[in-house]
This record gives sequence, C-alpha cells and structure tokens, in this order.
Amino acid sequence: MNNCRRIDPETLKQVANLAAQYKGREDMLVEVLGQVQKIACNSVPEEVISVISKEMGIPKAKVYSVATFYAFFSVQKRGKYVIRMCKSAPCHIKGAQEVLAAMEKFLGIKVGETTYDGKFTLETCECLGICDRSPAIMINDEVFGPLKPEDIEDLISKFE
Repeated sequence: MNNCRRIDPETLKQVANLAAQYKGREDMLVEVLGQVQKIACNSVPEEVISVISKEMGIPKAKVYSVATFYAFFSVQKRGKYVIRMCKSAPCHIKGAQEVLAAMEKFLGIKVGETTYDGKFTLETCECLGICDRSPAIMINDEVFGPLKPEDIEDLISKFE
C-alpha cells in the first residue's frame, strides 16, 4: 500500500520545520500550504493544520479556512497523484467527458474518489488555463493534452 494513506512522524517533522521558517508571517500561509501539501501527499489534513498553526503562530481556524478556500488545497487525504480533469467549455466541447469516463473506467473510481492503494485521486477543475491543448488534465503539477480516451491507459500507467 502507498504510504500516502497516513501522515507519519517524519512528515510532520518536515512540515514543522518548514512552517517554523515563517513564524508570524500570515502573509506566507498560502505559500506554506502549497509546499506542505507536496510534502504531505497532496493534502493538508487536520494533524498537518495543527502543526502549521503551532509553528507559524496562526490560529488553527485561520489555517483551516485558507486550506478549504482554495480549490487546489485539500484537507481530505488524497492519492500520491492527483489527476485533475478540466471541465471548462473548450475542454467539454473537445471531448473532456469521454476522457473523464476513460479515466474512471481505467482507475476503477469516480470523480472525488481515491484508488484503494492510495495512488490516484480523480478530481475535476474549472479551467487549467491551457485551452489550446484541450481536452487537458493535470497530474500533480504536470499538464497533458490534448487527450483522447485511448491515450489514458498509457498515460496513467507511466505514473504507476
């Protein structure tokens, strides 16, 4: 099983060290959350929020509200690889629904779910900002497109 199913003590220590560098710097919270999410397997769960709050000297409620406001952060544990399917009009017109259906079938999950092994989480987003490459997906920080349903198996297999 993938180690992204739980946050281990070493990861919490890394989070603490990172957050401590920005003690009292509430203006850096979004940046810290972005970096922490990469360390903590694509999520900012409650135990991580507590560490950030303590080390930065920011109320836990404030950290939570920022972590839940932005769509690219998640307080729910996610897979090692987060796949985001663009659902904007240009992607939709060029076949995003068919690509999404192929991903759901190949991974055996629906949008909002994570594979049993904790490796992949499937999400949709409003726009990736690369309409010239539609339909497009983002896997963690890497963008792929234009895609066809028959491209999905080979593409996702590269991440296994």
